[in-house]
Amino acid sequence: MNEKIQAPTVRVFIALAPPDDAKEELAQALRPAYDAYPTTRWNRIEDWHITLAFLGEVSTATIPLLREPLAHLAETRRPLRLALRGAGCFDERVLWSGIDGDLEGLHLLAADVRAVVKDCGIAFEDRPLRPHLTLARSRRDDPAGVVQVAAGLATFTGRPWHAERLHLVGSNFGRGPGPIRYRDIEAWDFTGSR
Repeated sequence: MNEKIQAPTVRVFIALAPPDDAKEELAQALRPAYDAYPTTRWNRIEDWHITLAFLGEVSTATIPLLREPLAHLAETRRPLRLALRGAGCFDERVLWSGIDGDLEGLHLLAADVRAVVKDCGIAFEDRPLRPHLTLARSRRDDPAGVVQVAAGLATFTGRPWHAERLHLVGSNFGRGPGPIRYRDIEAWDFTGSR
């Protein structure tokens, strides 16, 4: 019997993460919604991130290819000044917080990150960047909650902060019961002047 052995894989994306105090500021604004909509699937605050490139499921052998070029990219970049601002929904099911600040720099960084991924020969769906933090997903039978929360957060404006690190993140999506969990595979400080 010949069984094909599957190479180990991991679900991967490259992202920025707001500092804890900026996330806590938004979490404070969300506290009433947590209580009002307990059946909504709230993302853990420690998992909030701004995705620059979503690679999806890749072979674990791919990870070493990314390390050096992403480290070099981070060495050439300065921290980005950003803020959390407003909210909205994708398809009336996914609640997000918007991003404000140096959006031009954010788009340039995302383009450079995606160029690195392509230069490494990694195929991925190169969707247009829509900077946001995903906060929650509604249950299919109760989509109204996230729409109402988004309306309540429409005027939220968080304090400015600096995105100081580039994160290569893995997730456990589809790997058993329970919520999605993210972990840094590696992260690099922005130390450049660009």
